[in-house]
Amino acid sequence: MRKFAAFVLSVAMVASLVSCGGNNGTNGTTSGTTANETTTEANQSTSSQETTSAQTSSPDSTDGYELALVTDVGNIDDGSFNQGTWEGLIEFAEANNKTYSYYRPSEDSDEARMETMKTAIENGAKVLVLPGYLFEPAVYEMQDQYPDVQFLLIDGEPHSADYSTYSTSKNVYCILYKEEQAGYVAGYSIVKDGYTQLGFLGGMEIPAVQRYGYGFLQGVDAAAQEMGVDVNVKYWYSQSFVANDEIMTKMSSWFTEGTEVVFACGGKIWLSANAAAEANGGKLIGVDVDQAGDSDLMITSAMKYLGHSVVTALTDLYANNGVWPDAVAGTTSTFGATEDMVGLPTAEESWRFNTFTVDEYNKVMEGIKDGSIEVSNDTNAAPATTKITVDFQN
Repeated sequence: MRKFAAFVLSVAMVASLVSCGGNNGTNGTTSGTTANETTTEANQSTSSQETTSAQTSSPDSTDGYELALVTDVGNIDDGSFNQGTWEGLIEFAEANNKTYSYYRPSEDSDEARMETMKTAIENGAKVLVLPGYLFEPAVYEMQDQYPDVQFLLIDGEPHSADYSTYSTSKNVYCILYKEEQAGYVAGYSIVKDGYTQLGFLGGMEIPAVQRYGYGFLQGVDAAAQEMGVDVNVKYWYSQSFVANDEIMTKMSSWFTEGTEVVFACGGKIWLSANAAAEANGGKLIGVDVDQAGDSDLMITSAMKYLGHSVVTALTDLYANNGVWPDAVAGTTSTFGATEDMVGLPTAEESWRFNTFTVDEYNKVMEGIKDGSIEVSNDTNAAPATTKITVDFQN
């Protein structure tokens, strides 16, 4: 298992470097953009691609692809944000007979993302679906240049590159999430299931990751109080969304020191945690999407229902003749438990708790919805706790 874990991590690190670096001429890509791993319109009509198993529609002969997703730096099969958003776009497009495609920037830069977005528009996109905070400066720059294009920004709000100015035009709709609620129920459930030695592995120390982490601590503390047990939590931001040896070494030390479960929160860093868990008998909690299929070690996942968010937003858009309704145009919606947009996966194959039940989970979610359970979204300081000891390692 150790050899297999090391192999998986090595592959992940290579893939991450390729996706974040400049193009090297493989897969027929060119600088600035990749549409289904190609750049010619003739090839864009492909229904699937060997490298990604991506599903796209055939373009209209004159109008091209009406719906387009641009990935951040990864691909639509990343098992995380890009894939969850892409699946929502496909669901809506196929149910409503809309043409669609995806595009992948050649590198991790605002310039590459904007060039890719322009290519999608030139290929007929009337709606751009953009997953993640990395698109915030790009949307800020392009929203007024293309007033007839509708932008759906998931998990971000447009701002200048130096963060000095925030502005959202009427052709933009932004969706944020109450990550603290998903983190809370993940922490609460794992303690209720009998685990008392825990870890939180964050990616970049950005607000969304902080809310997951601080919500997790609140849930752990609430369950510990109810059960009358003491819980220890190691807490660390890796300052990366990429799998690497430093993370695997850190997680190996945690598991060796007695940590039972780590909440791996951020991009591909879960691969490093998974390799360490496999080698040391640990378990994991996934993030953003249901990661049960990624590893047998995933007990549960703190989820944002990304696909549902996209379907809901696009349904409202097209019900209003293809422009954002006044109620959401130029605004930001923050979705949580009340809107059924965050939570844990409850499918039988994803529910891997020993004793904690779906009924118990539903009761907690109802408490969050009706306000009887309050979860703070404050990221200025770690939440106060009474029954847990937190070892902050940054």
